[in-house]
Amino acid sequence: QVQLVESGGGLVQAGGSLRLSCLASGSAFSRNVMGWYRQAPGKQRELVAGISFSGRTKLADSVKGRFTISRDVAKNTVSLQMNSLKPDDTAVYFCNAGRTTAQAMGGIIATTDYWGQGTQVTVSS
Repeated sequence: QVQLVESGGGLVQAGGSLRLSCLASGSAFSRNVMGWYRQAPGKQRELVAGISFSGRTKLADSVKGRFTISRDVAKNTVSLQMNSLKPDDTAVYFCNAGRTTAQAMGGIIATTDYWGQGTQVTVSS
Protein backbone atom coordinates (compact mmCIF):
# COMPACT_ATOMS: atom_id res chain seq x y z
CA GLN A 1 0.00 0.00 0.00
CA VAL A 2 1.29 3.45 -0.93
CA GLN A 3 -0.15 6.67 0.39
CA LEU A 4 0.53 9.94 -1.41
CA VAL A 5 0.26 13.41 0.10
CA GLU A 6 0.67 16.49 -2.09
CA SER A 7 1.69 19.93 -0.88
CA GLY A 8 2.88 23.23 -2.27
CA GLY A 9 -0.14 24.47 -4.17
CA GLY A 10 -1.45 27.99 -3.90
CA LEU A 11 -2.18 31.25 -5.64
CA VAL A 12 0.51 32.88 -7.77
CA GLN A 13 0.63 35.59 -10.41
CA ALA A 14 1.37 34.78 -14.02
CA GLY A 15 5.09 34.42 -14.54
CA GLY A 16 5.64 33.20 -11.01
CA SER A 17 6.81 29.84 -9.69
CA LEU A 18 5.55 27.11 -7.41
CA ARG A 19 7.05 23.83 -6.26
CA LEU A 20 4.75 20.91 -5.61
CA SER A 21 5.84 17.96 -3.52
CA CYS A 22 4.39 14.48 -3.22
CA LEU A 23 5.38 12.54 -0.14
CA ALA A 24 4.93 8.82 -0.55
CA SER A 25 4.66 6.34 2.27
CA GLY A 26 5.40 2.68 1.77
CA SER A 27 8.46 0.76 0.73
CA ALA A 28 7.32 0.48 -2.89
CA PHE A 29 8.08 4.14 -3.62
CA SER A 30 11.58 3.58 -4.94
CA ARG A 31 10.36 1.01 -7.46
CA ASN A 32 7.29 2.90 -8.63
CA VAL A 33 6.86 5.14 -11.59
CA MET A 34 5.50 8.49 -10.41
CA GLY A 35 3.62 11.25 -12.11
CA TRP A 36 1.88 14.57 -11.75
CA TYR A 37 -1.51 15.15 -13.33
CA ARG A 38 -3.83 18.10 -13.41
CA GLN A 39 -7.51 18.64 -13.90
CA ALA A 40 -9.07 21.98 -14.66
CA PRO A 41 -12.82 22.58 -14.28
CA GLY A 42 -14.73 20.96 -17.13
CA LYS A 43 -11.64 19.24 -18.50
CA GLN A 44 -10.23 15.75 -18.33
CA ARG A 45 -7.33 14.90 -16.09
CA GLU A 46 -4.09 15.10 -18.03
CA LEU A 47 -0.50 14.03 -17.53
CA VAL A 48 1.80 16.91 -16.67
CA ALA A 49 5.02 15.00 -15.99
CA GLY A 50 6.17 11.50 -15.18
CA ILE A 51 9.38 9.99 -13.87
CA SER A 52 10.41 6.35 -13.81
CA PHE A 53 12.40 4.60 -11.09
CA SER A 54 15.43 4.89 -13.39
CA GLY A 55 14.97 8.63 -13.77
CA ARG A 56 13.48 8.73 -17.26
CA THR A 57 11.09 11.63 -17.54
CA LYS A 58 8.20 12.66 -19.73
CA LEU A 59 6.68 16.12 -19.87
CA ALA A 60 3.53 17.35 -21.53
CA ASP A 61 4.27 19.60 -24.50
CA SER A 62 2.45 22.46 -22.81
CA VAL A 63 4.90 22.53 -19.90
CA LYS A 64 8.21 21.69 -21.57
CA GLY A 65 10.82 24.29 -20.78
CA ARG A 66 8.83 25.53 -17.78
CA PHE A 67 8.25 22.53 -15.49
CA THR A 68 10.72 20.01 -14.12
CA ILE A 69 9.97 16.74 -12.35
CA SER A 70 12.42 15.14 -9.95
CA ARG A 71 12.48 12.48 -7.26
CA ASP A 72 14.39 12.10 -4.03
CA VAL A 73 14.42 8.43 -3.12
CA ALA A 74 15.94 9.07 0.32
CA LYS A 75 13.04 11.40 1.16
CA ASN A 76 10.35 9.37 -0.65
CA THR A 77 9.40 12.55 -2.49
CA VAL A 78 8.59 13.51 -6.04
CA SER A 79 8.62 17.19 -6.83
CA LEU A 80 7.29 19.34 -9.64
CA GLN A 81 9.05 22.65 -10.10
CA MET A 82 6.77 24.99 -12.04
CA ASN A 83 8.22 28.17 -13.49
CA SER A 84 6.78 30.83 -15.79
CA LEU A 85 3.30 29.87 -14.73
CA LYS A 86 0.36 30.83 -16.92
CA PRO A 87 -3.35 31.18 -16.14
CA ASP A 88 -3.89 28.03 -18.24
CA ASP A 89 -1.90 26.11 -15.63
CA THR A 90 -4.69 26.66 -13.12
CA ALA A 91 -5.97 23.26 -12.01
CA VAL A 92 -6.01 20.72 -9.23
CA TYR A 93 -2.74 18.84 -9.38
CA PHE A 94 -2.62 15.18 -8.40
CA CYS A 95 0.25 12.84 -7.65
CA ASN A 96 0.11 9.33 -9.06
CA ALA A 97 2.16 6.22 -8.39
CA GLY A 98 1.92 3.20 -10.65
CA ARG A 99 -0.17 2.01 -13.55
CA THR A 100 -1.63 5.25 -14.89
CA THR A 101 1.76 6.90 -15.29
CA ALA A 102 3.37 3.66 -16.45
CA GLN A 103 0.91 3.50 -19.34
CA ALA A 104 1.40 7.16 -20.14
CA MET A 105 5.16 6.84 -20.30
CA GLY A 106 5.27 3.49 -22.09
CA GLY A 107 7.66 0.61 -21.58
CA ILE A 108 6.90 0.25 -17.88
CA ILE A 109 4.77 -2.35 -16.16
CA ALA A 110 2.91 -1.50 -12.99
CA THR A 111 0.05 -3.45 -11.50
CA THR A 112 -1.03 -1.08 -8.76
CA ASP A 113 -2.27 2.49 -8.97
CA TYR A 114 -2.36 5.12 -6.24
CA TRP A 115 -3.51 8.75 -6.17
CA GLY A 116 -3.08 11.62 -3.82
CA GLN A 117 -5.93 13.90 -2.79
CA GLY A 118 -4.81 16.79 -4.99
CA THR A 119 -3.59 20.33 -4.41
CA GLN A 120 -5.02 23.47 -5.99
CA VAL A 121 -2.83 25.68 -8.16
CA THR A 122 -4.30 29.01 -9.22
CA VAL A 123 -2.45 31.37 -11.54
CA SER A 124 -3.86 34.87 -11.81
CA SER A 125 -3.37 37.07 -14.86
